Amino acid sequence: MKIADLGDLSLHWREDGTPEGRPLIFANSLGTDLRLWDALLPLLPPGYRIIRFDKRGHGLSECPKGPYAMGALVRDAERLLDHLQVRDCIFVGLSIGGMIAQGLAVKRPDLVSAMVLSNTGAKLGTAQMWQDRMDAIAAGGISALSDAILERWFSDAFRGTPELALWRAMLERTPVEGYLGCCAAIAGTDFITPTSGLRLPTLGIAGSEDGASPPDVVREVTGLVPGARFALIRGAGHLPCVEKPAEYAAILNGFLEEL
Repeated sequence: MKIADLGDLSLHWREDGTPEGRPLIFANSLGTDLRLWDALLPLLPPGYRIIRFDKRGHGLSECPKGPYAMGALVRDAERLLDHLQVRDCIFVGLSIGGMIAQGLAVKRPDLVSAMVLSNTGAKLGTAQMWQDRMDAIAAGGISALSDAILERWFSDAFRGTPELALWRAMLERTPVEGYLGCCAAIAGTDFITPTSGLRLPTLGIAGSEDGASPPDVVREVTGLVPGARFALIRGAGHLPCVEKPAEYAAILNGFLEEL
């Protein structure tokens, strides 16, 4: 277990692959930790320095008092990569992780030279929708909404498997303060204008059954970056790297080969 002490915040991170390789960074979705990518890692090509981390309020990272701003989450990622002496990375972000990718690419082009926007958007939902969710969780805990959240995360077929219990446990064990803090960050984010100014290799990945960031939302944010590619994984929900890791890897590896 590795903890990066950033002064006012400690972040849990993990490194796999080749230490001297090109950095490949993975950022998780709301309500998950860095284990989100476990099934994908063995399917990636050799030679990359693979770094995963738990954002604030998630996993084994510190959970400061919320609410959080997206700028703080972007700054956390920036400080972690500076701490690890990362430059010229490929940043793969899923859901809120994809928003962090956009913000970091705009702020620090020296850090991010290519990005994968997975199951995300430049703007997700409405402020009222997020406030309703935060109110419900503040009143009844994450378990009060976990069934609805898991329906957005996974296809009907996957929800019928025993593995669903593992993801329910991960979701429900997320610190409430961290979950609510990140909800507030998403609610306050609209990256349409800054993302449309980006000029870097970009891949968008969507799941056909995604109830949190439907394919049209992912297609829209991908279309903001000239020359970006879009790929759809059929039969997968919000976390296609979990449901369809082989298909996800094939798409991602093709992008890496082009780079």
